[in-house]
Amino acid sequence: MTDTATGLRERKKQRTRHALASAALRLFAERGYEETTIADIAAAADVSPRTFFGYFASKEDVLFAEIDERLAQVGRRLAERPPGETPLETIRHATVLGMEALVERPGGPGAACARLILDRPALRARALQRLVETQRQIEELLRALCPEMDEIDVVAAAGSAFGGLRSVVDHCRREGYAPDAMRAALDRALTIVERGLASVDALRAPAS
Repeated sequence: MTDTATGLRERKKQRTRHALASAALRLFAERGYEETTIADIAAAADVSPRTFFGYFASKEDVLFAEIDERLAQVGRRLAERPPGETPLETIRHATVLGMEALVERPGGPGAACARLILDRPALRARALQRLVETQRQIEELLRALCPEMDEIDVVAAAGSAFGGLRSVVDHCRREGYAPDAMRAALDRALTIVERGLASVDALRAPAS
C-alpha cells in the first residue's frame, strides 16, 4: 500500500471515529446516556454497530475519545523532536498543540461529556481508571523522548504536567470559560508546569 493510500485510509478512520463520538455526545444530550444505544449511535453516524465496535469497546469509551485523540496527537509531536530542540521545548510544543484542540466554546461537547461523567458514579470510577492509564502512557512517552531521565523524575514530571493541565481544563469547562479565557488559563498553567520541569537537568539538554 502506498503512503498516499495509507494516509487516506487513516484520515477516513479518523473521520469515522470523530463522527461516532460526535453522534454519541449529541444523542446523550438529546435522549440521555442510558436511553441511547450503540445501535442509535451507529445509525446517527451512518455506520453499522459492527463498525462502532471497530473503534470503541463500549458506549462509555466514547466519553474518553477526546483524551485518546489528544494523547495520540501529543505522542506524534514528541516523536518528531527536531535536532537542537531540548526535550522541554518539545514538550511545550506538543502540549500547546494538544491544548489548542481542547479549547471550546461554553456548552461544547467536552463540557457535556464532563457533566455526564460527574453525574454517574460508574463513569466516575471509569474516568479515574482512565486517568491512571493516561498518566502511565505519558510516562512512556517521556521515557522515549528522554531515555536518560531518572525513573522518579519521569513519574513526577508526568504526574505534575498531566495533573496540572487536566485540572485547569476541567475548571475552565465547568465554569464556562470563553475560548480566549480558556486559552489564557491553559497558557498560565503550562508556564507553571514548565517551571517545575525545568528543574530536571535531562529535559534541558538539546538533541544532537
